[in-house]
Amino acid sequence: MLSEIVQRFAQESPISVMMRGAMELVFRPERLDDIFERHAKVQYQRELLFSTLVNLLSLVVCGIHPSMNAAYRKKADEMNVTRNAVYEKLNGVEPQVSRAVLKETAAELSTLMDTMGGKSAPLLPGYDIRILDGNGLAATERRLKVLREVASAPLPGKSLVVLDPERRLAVDIFPCEDGHTQERRLFSQVLSVVRSGEVWVADRNMCTQQFLVEIAQHDAAFVIREHQNLPYQALSDLIFIETGEAGVRCQGG
Repeated sequence: MLSEIVQRFAQESPISVMMRGAMELVFRPERLDDIFERHAKVQYQRELLFSTLVNLLSLVVCGIHPSMNAAYRKKADEMNVTRNAVYEKLNGVEPQVSRAVLKETAAELSTLMDTMGGKSAPLLPGYDIRILDGNGLAATERRLKVLREVASAPLPGKSLVVLDPERRLAVDIFPCEDGHTQERRLFSQVLSVVRSGEVWVADRNMCTQQFLVEIAQHDAAFVIREHQNLPYQALSDLIFIETGEAGVRCQGG
């Protein structure tokens, strides 16, 4: 009976079935628990597995339930843990675990996309494009006693995210638990993953002399909007940019 239902869905909506299968493969519970075991330093797994927590979050992210509390109530009987245990586990997830989940699942998704021909045509032939942008989590209510007299709502976190535009996939993240920190403090982590043959694209907030120089020292290139305070001297003027099917060519004077 179940196979007949699956076959019917595969015939009427094959993309939906393929997507569901791919997600179940990449985010399989044993894979997620293995990532947690390899990267967690403080947390541990006993009654509540990391994969169970991710499953609850997926129900909220996909809009099936409006909140973690609603998702927990729906799954409470089969989970056999308290709501407080769920929130304590969620609040204690370490940044390196979150990063590892994104990196490792993105790598597997990239392989699947390439196999199925889902990768877009190269934006700049011969180079791997990486788009870097900051992401700040929304401010929260002032629920902690120590913050009740603070006028502004606290920021729970910030991150720098790396996008692969040809696969339209976030492939890396550099999370920070201090939502008020400057994004530039995370540059050293970003530079640790810069590789030869890449072109890094970012806005002017990423335009610092040290960041640009170190990208070049990694034998990589950058297309970053100029910041007005950047100290530099142009060696030549840009004459023109020629575009075509073969790519992009720039010439200087």
